[in-house]
Amino acid sequence: MATEAATTTTWAIDPTHSEVQFKVKHLVISTVTGSFGQFEGQVETTGDDFASAKISFSADIDSISTNQEQRDTHLKSADFFDAANFPKLTFTSTSINKTGDDTYTIVGDLTIRGTTKPVTLKAEYGGQMQDFYGQTKAGFELTGTIKRKEFGLTWDGVTEAGGVVVSDDVKLVMNIQVTKQA
Repeated sequence: MATEAATTTTWAIDPTHSEVQFKVKHLVISTVTGSFGQFEGQVETTGDDFASAKISFSADIDSISTNQEQRDTHLKSADFFDAANFPKLTFTSTSINKTGDDTYTIVGDLTIRGTTKPVTLKAEYGGQMQDFYGQTKAGFELTGTIKRKEFGLTWDGVTEAGGVVVSDDVKLVMNIQVTKQA
């Protein structure tokens, strides 16, 4: 009896229905939210099984926005992301573990400013649906935390009272919709 080989399915991020955000404490009393406006990525699965996924993702540093132009310019400068020398951040998954009916732990290599470190993200699967055009879509919410200084984003400021201007912990929040490719 011949067995059918499992087919590889490719899914592409739908940027018009996705968002990539980060949140960082400012003065340790409030949170500033930023986002990347330009990003791309794909997921390869065996059939439609996301537990088998291989994920690749990149975001353009020049597309960073915190809704404050002076801060955005500072974030793109050599004090932080150094967009002139490191125009993209990238993520490549190394393993995925299904932790519940609709939850996963994703481990992968995140590269920022030429520094690559392993990170762990939690993912919640929102399900699949066909859109008005017959395309199959799947949705995920991903969260995690990184230490910015581990990636070379070491700029620090201290207020006259001794308060930290920007925390080291950066929360990642991504709502991603992917489209099954023909």
